[in-house]
Amino acid sequence: MTEAPGTPLRRLVVDLAAASPTWALPPEGAARIRAAAPPGWEVVMVQSPTVSDGDGGRAASAEALEAIATAEVYFGFGITRDLLLAAPRLRWVHSATAGVSSLLFPELVASDVILTNSAGVMGDPIAEYVLAGVLYFLRGLDVALEQQRRAEWNKEPFVGATSWIRELSECRALIVGTGGIGSAVARRLAALGARCTGVRRQAGRPVPEGFSRIAFAEHLDAELPSADILVLATPLTKLTRNLIGAARLDCLPRGAIVVNVSRGALLDEVALVQRLRSGWLRGAVLDVFQEEPLPAASPLWRLPNVLITPHVSAVSPARFWVRELDLFLDNWMRYCAGEPLRNQVDKEAGY
Repeated sequence: MTEAPGTPLRRLVVDLAAASPTWALPPEGAARIRAAAPPGWEVVMVQSPTVSDGDGGRAASAEALEAIATAEVYFGFGITRDLLLAAPRLRWVHSATAGVSSLLFPELVASDVILTNSAGVMGDPIAEYVLAGVLYFLRGLDVALEQQRRAEWNKEPFVGATSWIRELSECRALIVGTGGIGSAVARRLAALGARCTGVRRQAGRPVPEGFSRIAFAEHLDAELPSADILVLATPLTKLTRNLIGAARLDCLPRGAIVVNVSRGALLDEVALVQRLRSGWLRGAVLDVFQEEPLPAASPLWRLPNVLITPHVSAVSPARFWVRELDLFLDNWMRYCAGEPLRNQVDKEAGY
């Protein structure tokens, strides 16, 4: 369909030139977006580097600020306050991140701009990371690595009376968050025999595949004493900030493994260090931290029963953009048709 002369084009701004090559929109992805543009739309690809870390939205380039001035839709790694204020025609923001806590500044929350995120897109690689980290401790690979570095042949930690070795089928996993990431974790752990209980706020929804049962957030304390594995996979909101502190860590059974793939602010790191040092907890698998980069002075670096990665559990160079663009392009068609969008964020609830 040909637009009448003088009809202004509706503008999509794509701001995905991440400084990290792994997260930068590839040329074939840009071509796919252009090819999918409905009649009457123009696509503006911002070439200036942008930030993809965390929730994104930490810096706006001059090029992005200029492009967004007449934009109706913005597709980036979150959005900054100055971008929002520079875009009086903006109606929809889609973030290529799953987390949105740092994007919910007052002006965006108060506006009628729709916000959608990429929850679920990163579920598979993060779930594989969780599985690998849990098995790392269940099978004593942390001990094996230390012995290998010392060229030490010693079976005692594995076969002795104090051995921590367990099979996954002996364990109960408590997964806080039953969305795309939590569900992907449950499917993998359950496939290897673990009994998975999910924790979520809302009632009335079916139990996702992989979970044997669902508990509600107000019952978290009652669930912790039987959790051999605690996985934090819930969004950071006002209600989940500082969710797991000293008292709740003390509710976990001796030998439990703690995994955080959500945001560092959910977990009291000082209390965690104390319980790891005492030997109460078997180990911790941490991809996110209260301060990132994790300071060199943090005692977490020097604990042998901690597995640390620099917020990279979602990395999947070959698959991420396939799933991400499947989501965005489907939503773009829904938006043009006036249909409900997938992954729409409740800006008041924070997820």
